[in-house]
Parts: sequence; structure tokens; C-alpha cells
Amino acid sequence: MAEKKSKKKKSIIKSTSTKKKDILKHKKPMLSKKHHSTAKKIETKETEEERKIRLKKLLLAKRKEILKEIKEDMSKYIKGESKQLVDTALDDGDWSIVDLSEDINLKHMNTHREDLQKIDEALRKLDEGTYGICEDCGEEISEQRLKILPYAIYCIDCKEKREKLEEMEKKEGLL
Repeated sequence: MAEKKSKKKKSIIKSTSTKKKDILKHKKPMLSKKHHSTAKKIETKETEEERKIRLKKLLLAKRKEILKEIKEDMSKYIKGESKQLVDTALDDGDWSIVDLSEDINLKHMNTHREDLQKIDEALRKLDEGTYGICEDCGEEISEQRLKILPYAIYCIDCKEKREKLEEMEKKEGLL
């Protein structure tokens, strides 16, 4: 009976020491306030660097997508899809459709060109460290907005204010 108690005691001591070792392995070292803030800065710096890489990938992906659309539009133009409209145009109505189609294509290409310029500017700002900061109020542009429009230069509030001003200017111009 004494042997059973001794074995039981040894197994309890063994399991307790094993648990202590496990706890010590997973226990984080205590840091002074100074060291804690430094560690936090390093963590923030790493996440900021990761954010920068992620945003750069997002911008480059958007740039690649726009270039692909431009190539598709150019190949349609080169293949002569618009030429078919010209060949079948018989009267002024047909010619106006041809002109309208060409105007739409040119406007579409111009929009792509502007978007590429905005993306290049956003990439430059990302390298400088000023990317994601509203040009009007200086506040940070939300992550959600940058996901949708990676080359946004205004936060949602400032953009809405600008749109309202433009709308008022248009109304005043019409009166």
C-alpha cells in the first residue's frame, strides 16, 4: 500500500513539474514600460510594412487590370470592329451612331489613362509614406475606401463635401 502511495505521489510530482515546464515555455517575458513600448513600435512597424506591401499589391493588380482592358479595347479597334460600323453606315443616322461609338471608346480610353496616372501617383505616395492621407483634411483615408478605390486622395467626408460643392456650382451655372 505504501508503494502505491509512493508511485501516486511520484506521478503527481512528475505531472506538476511537466505542467510548470509547459507554462514556462509559453509564458511571455515581462517587459518594463520602456521595453514594452519599443516592442509595440516594432510590431506596429512590421504591420505598417505589411500594410504597405499589401496596398502596393492592390495598386499593381488594379493597374494590371486596367492595362488588360486597354489592350482588349485596342485589339478590338485594330481588328476593325468599329470599321464594320463604318462600312454599314448608309445615312446620317448611321454615321451619328459611328461617331457616338468612337466618342464613347475615346472617353473610355481617356478614363483608363487618368486611372493609370492616379495609380502611378498613389504608388509614388506609398513610397514616400504619404499614401492614404486625405489631401483636404489630412486625416487617414479608411481602409475600406482604399480597397474599393485604391488611388483615392480624399476621405469619404471630404469627397462628399466636394461632390456637394460641384453639384451646387452646376445648379448655379444653370440658373
